[in-house]
Amino acid sequence: MLLKRSLALLRTLTSATILLAGLGAASAAMAEDKAAILLPGSINDQSWNALGYSILQSLKSHGFATAYTENVADADEAEALRGYASQGYKVVMGHSGRFVSAMEQVAPDFPTTQFIAVSGNEGMAPNVMSVDYNNAQFGCQIGLLAARMSKTGKVAGVYGLEGVPNITAQAGAFRLCATKAGAKVTIIYVKDMEDAAAAKEAALSLIDQGADVLTGKLNAAIAGVVEAAKERNVYVTGRGFDQTKAAPDNVLTNIVEDWPSMLGKTVDEVKAGKPFGTFLQYGYDTAPVTGASLLYAEGTPFSPKVPASVVKELDDMAAQFKSGTLKIAPTQQDARSGS
Repeated sequence: MLLKRSLALLRTLTSATILLAGLGAASAAMAEDKAAILLPGSINDQSWNALGYSILQSLKSHGFATAYTENVADADEAEALRGYASQGYKVVMGHSGRFVSAMEQVAPDFPTTQFIAVSGNEGMAPNVMSVDYNNAQFGCQIGLLAARMSKTGKVAGVYGLEGVPNITAQAGAFRLCATKAGAKVTIIYVKDMEDAAAAKEAALSLIDQGADVLTGKLNAAIAGVVEAAKERNVYVTGRGFDQTKAAPDNVLTNIVEDWPSMLGKTVDEVKAGKPFGTFLQYGYDTAPVTGASLLYAEGTPFSPKVPASVVKELDDMAAQFKSGTLKIAPTQQDARSGS
C-alpha cells in the first residue's frame, strides 16, 4: 500500500514537474517575443514621440508584447537599453538616431537582443541596426513636383536639424531635382522641429521672396508651413493627411511614412533568427515595402490640381528608382541653408 501511494505521489510530482517545465518554456518563449522602445519625449506630443508609440503598438500584430519609456535623457540611454535587454526583450528600439551610440555600448553584452534605431543611419554588427525610408528618393520626387507646379520658378523648403543625415538626404535631393527641373531653390532651417510659429514665419519669408511651392521635413512645425501656404495661396507638400484636411486647395501631396510596414518586416525577420547589424533603408527599390508613399488622401497620390503629365513624370521617376537606373546621393552642400 505504501509503495502504491509512493508511486502515485511520484507520478503526481512528475506531472507537476512537467507542467512547470512547460510553463517555464512558454514563459521563455513569451520573453523572446517582447519589444520595447525608448522615446526622447512624451507619447502625448501629437508628433514624433506619439509616432514612436504607434510604431510600438503596431508590433503587437507581429506577436510582441510591448513596453516603453518616455522622456529618456541622453545620460540614461545605456541604462534604459540594458534594463530591457536584461529582461529578455527580443527587440529594443530607440526613437531616433541619437540612440545608436548607447546601443553600440550595450549590444555586445546582449547578443540575442536586436537593437534598432528608428530613423537612424548606421549600424554595428551583429545586432545594432538603423531603419529609415529613402529620404533622397522621395525628396527628389518632391523637388520635381515643386518645379513643375511653380509659376514663379522659385521653390523653397523649411527644415529642422541641419546636418542630420536623413534631413540632408531629403533637403539635398529636393534641391538637386528641383534645380535640374529648372527651378531656383531656397532652403531655411528652423531651430525647433515642433515650433509651428517659427516655421510659419520662415515660410512667409520665403513666399515674400517669390517662392510659390513650399515643402519641408518637420514634426509638429509642418503645420506652420501649411498654414502660411494657405494664407498666401501657394502650393505646399506635407507629411500626412492632416495637412491635406487643413489646406485641401494648397497641398499637392504628402510624404506619408509607413513605419509599421518597415518595422514589421524587420522584426519578422528578427523573430525568424536573422540578426541585423546594418543600416536598412526602404524605398522604391525594396518594394513591396517602400517605407513611404506620396499620398494626397487615402488611395489618392496627388491633388487634382497636379496635371496628368506631371504625375506621369513622377511615376516614371519612381520606376527608375525601383529598377536602380536612377540613384541619388545628396551632400551637405546640396542641403545647405540659403539659395
